Amino acid sequence: MREGRQSAEDVAGKRSMEGFHSAGSDLDRKYWVALALYGVLALLVWFTMDAGKILVWGRPVNLRLLPLIILGGLALRTVLALHADRIRRGGGNG
Repeated sequence: MREGRQSAEDVAGKRSMEGFHSAGSDLDRKYWVALALYGVLALLVWFTMDAGKILVWGRPVNLRLLPLIILGGLALRTVLALHADRIRRGGGNG
C-alpha cells in the first residue's frame, strides 16, 4: 500500500512541476501579446491623433506625445513585471 502512495505522490509532484513550467510559458505568451497590443495602440495614437501642440511649462509639446508616453510607461511596467516574475522563479538571467 505504501508503494501506491509514493507513486501517486510522485505523479502529483511531476504534474505540479509541469504546471509550474506551463505557467511560465503562458506568462511569456501573454507578455508578447501585451507588448504587441501596446505597439498597435501606439500606431493608432500616432495615425489618428491630430499633430497639434499644447503648452507644457511654457513650451509647445506635440499632443501625440502624451498618450505615447503613457503607453510607454505601461509597456515598461509590463517588462519589469515579467523580469520580476522570472527573478522570483529563480531564472533571473533573462
